[in-house]
Amino acid sequence: MFVQSMSSRYAGAIADAASIRPRARRACILHLHAGNRYGGVETVLATLARLRDLGPALEQHFAFCFEARLSAELTAAGVPVHLLGPVRISRPWTAWRARRRLKQLLRLQHFDAVICHMPWPLVIFGRTARAEGSRLIFWAHGYHSGSSWLERMAKRTVPDWAISTSRFVGASVAKLYPHTPVEALYTPLALVEVPEAAPVRTAVRQEQGVQDGQVVILQVSRFESLKGHILHLQALSQLQSKSDWVCWFVGGPQNHEERLYFREVQETANRMGLAGRVRFLGQRSDVTRLLSAADIFCQPNQSPDAFGIVFVEALWAGRPVVTTALGGALEVINESCGILTEPGSPASLASALDRLVQSPELRSQLGHAGPARARQLCDPAAQMQALENLIFRVTQGGTA
Repeated sequence: MFVQSMSSRYAGAIADAASIRPRARRACILHLHAGNRYGGVETVLATLARLRDLGPALEQHFAFCFEARLSAELTAAGVPVHLLGPVRISRPWTAWRARRRLKQLLRLQHFDAVICHMPWPLVIFGRTARAEGSRLIFWAHGYHSGSSWLERMAKRTVPDWAISTSRFVGASVAKLYPHTPVEALYTPLALVEVPEAAPVRTAVRQEQGVQDGQVVILQVSRFESLKGHILHLQALSQLQSKSDWVCWFVGGPQNHEERLYFREVQETANRMGLAGRVRFLGQRSDVTRLLSAADIFCQPNQSPDAFGIVFVEALWAGRPVVTTALGGALEVINESCGILTEPGSPASLASALDRLVQSPELRSQLGHAGPARARQLCDPAAQMQALENLIFRVTQGGTA
């Protein structure tokens, strides 16, 4: 097993977890994913790899079809990464080739469970894993209507168990697999405090040319329409003459559709006269630093999102969160730590942002409650222990 040292912050948690586990228990699991993009699913996989010392009874391997940022990050982290080769469903021979490679891997290395993250790897590899005798788990990261062509294909292979990123997502799994046990598991997150947060905040704001007294509103997300960038701009346009603020959009397009949407967002900002206040910072690997420099986190989803890891990261950083009252966000944000706004309403969003921009006291009050809420939801030791327990129930043929 590949081992990466955790920070001393978690040393006690590791010792405590180890002391209560039966030492004979051990399971080897293989995570399957496409690996060609980087978003919420990829963040979950990277986090599972980096926090693996908190789940020492699990030996985790990762297999991807595409060699990209995620495979590079996990290789650098020291976990076993297996590349199966690029696959296009429209080119069946690429799937046959990747299945042969997976079959070879499963015969060389025993895995107690194979976890397919999202429907795509289940369609490509589910039957192969089942044929080789591994328990099959479907990890649902998004809401499923059961009507898309990929979901209809995924229905042909029924997993032994399903994990969902939230109760909201878990309720939708029945549309694919009505008789499969489902358990919601909030993502464990590396809740590590930023050292010297005040100097970091000052440095980042200086780098971005933020003036003293300016309020920084931050959104970190992929450039997909459901993330609500245009709704965000519509609300900001109503604040333009009221107070001194800037907004940072972090993230960049990763495919053709996202590039088209990105240009639409930029053009909308220009058309609304927000070019001087809205800044596009592109893809960043220093989101923790940016959160330290921001005052408000806002992502006004236009349609229900699965959970919202970035919301939890913002809470941990002590930032009040503003989002729409939809989907998994309802399980993350409450009145103690943020503001839920009316879906699709620029006026409702503008009102919430205006309250926070004009009230340092309200920002402080909501931000102060954030870290406790983040730990309640995504405490790394507790959630890795929950994953271990779930894997052992599945591999031992248990029930929910």
